Amino acid sequence: MSLSPDSLIRRTLLLDAAMSGACAVLLVAGAGTLAGLLGLPEDLLFTSGLVLVPFVGLLVWLMRAGSPSAIGVRAVIAINLAWVAASAALLISGLVDPTPFGTAFVIVQAAAVLVFAELQIIAIRRTVLPRAA
Repeated sequence: MSLSPDSLIRRTLLLDAAMSGACAVLLVAGAGTLAGLLGLPEDLLFTSGLVLVPFVGLLVWLMRAGSPSAIGVRAVIAINLAWVAASAALLISGLVDPTPFGTAFVIVQAAAVLVFAELQIIAIRRTVLPRAA
């Protein structure tokens, strides 16, 4: 099953790719500087940025497809929800001791990712499910 090429889903994929790409650059290039400010390990920040690179590639690939596949979009939603869960687990695990700014950073980025997932869920429902008469 394919989605309409001009649908809301393409816009959500584009926005997700732009924000995830910007975050990847920030985390990879600025891991050393951010580590002190956020109170999070430099390796964690750098690796998180690297993990985003193939995710951005997936988003761009889906977006550039003539019609993004429903399975691909559902995979993006699952990945986004996993990111949110991992962010929450990081904060409650006690494995890190972030600064207040670091805690806010993790919460805000997780909230943004949750918004992307919700928009993608709304878009896929509007596209895939038949409209009620």
